[in-house]
Amino acid sequence: MNIWVLIPAYNEEKNLEKLLNELKGKNLFLLVVDDGSRDGTYKIASEYADTVIKNEQNLGKGMSLKLGIKYLLENKNFDYVIIMDADGQHSPLDIDSFLKEARENREFFVVGNRMDNPGDMPAIRIMTNKFMSWLISRIIGQKICDSQCGFRLIKKEVLEKLTLKTNRFEIESELVIVAAKNGFRLKSIPVRSIYYKKQQSRINPFLDTLRFVKFIFYASGRR
Repeated sequence: MNIWVLIPAYNEEKNLEKLLNELKGKNLFLLVVDDGSRDGTYKIASEYADTVIKNEQNLGKGMSLKLGIKYLLENKNFDYVIIMDADGQHSPLDIDSFLKEARENREFFVVGNRMDNPGDMPAIRIMTNKFMSWLISRIIGQKICDSQCGFRLIKKEVLEKLTLKTNRFEIESELVIVAAKNGFRLKSIPVRSIYYKKQQSRINPFLDTLRFVKFIFYASGRR
């Protein structure tokens, strides 16, 4: 089975090398999209990843994921894509759980679920994630436990049918909604919740919330 790991990265030289080193032992292909980083992210990615895409400026997580998906669909023969963040919040130890869903159960779309054991996740994030997950579950008619978790396994057949519009953090919700509206079943599996006290989120509470609300109004009527 041919599986690629797609990692969008922006100024992640402190975390990326460790992540890529750990993934190398999993017999997976690695694609890093450097989203206009100003540090050593591109250099590290070039040393460890099988393929690196370099954005000349910061375009946003959503755009980076779309570019990575487009590249794989046009240039590579694969069965699944695993999407991970580069900031250390997704543990390579959970990769085997996703691989089991692909190899044994042939699932179409698997989303990590941190909500059963959120650990050090900030209280505001827990409340926000639970509310968004409830709302998106209502929209798609399927139960999704942690709609904002970016740790996912997606089958090529799903990616071939998706038309994605958003360019920033709304991409997490859009992927779930568009896949469900194309008739694909989603499955949640438990993953580790990793948060560091000094780690600052790149989500802008005001602008990204406005974008999310606007997207939800649009997605609610999307066919």
